[in-house]
Amino acid sequence: MEAPRDAELKKELDAALHARKDLGEEYESALVDSFLEKVEKRLDGTIDRRMRRHMAEQQMIVARGARNPGSGVDSWGERFGFGVVSLILAIPLSAIGVVNAGLSGLFVTWFGIVGVNAVHAARGTGLLSLLRNRDRKPDWQD
Repeated sequence: MEAPRDAELKKELDAALHARKDLGEEYESALVDSFLEKVEKRLDGTIDRRMRRHMAEQQMIVARGARNPGSGVDSWGERFGFGVVSLILAIPLSAIGVVNAGLSGLFVTWFGIVGVNAVHAARGTGLLSLLRNRDRKPDWQD
């Protein structure tokens, strides 16, 4: 399926070709120049739009203190705090697991704690953000 802008450009080209038939070959260069000027304006508009988007993204990164929220990069304090909180919560969770299921409950509890911390660590290295952004459409496909 054609994009609406491509259909509009195709109409412009068809109109230029019909005008060439009607006006003759002596106006061919003027028609071609006119069509190329429209194509150039379209390209300039696309480039301007992409540059504005890029500049806005850069300004947002700077405004947030050079930290992109989707990048998955955490500060040392956040990682340390997460580790401390997970260890503090491990104590009552371990007790609950042992009381309800014995030694296997303890293993399941600690497997879950280690799993949560592993996912958090992977998020800090950017592995999850790579997986999250793999379906993002490149700029040139706008």
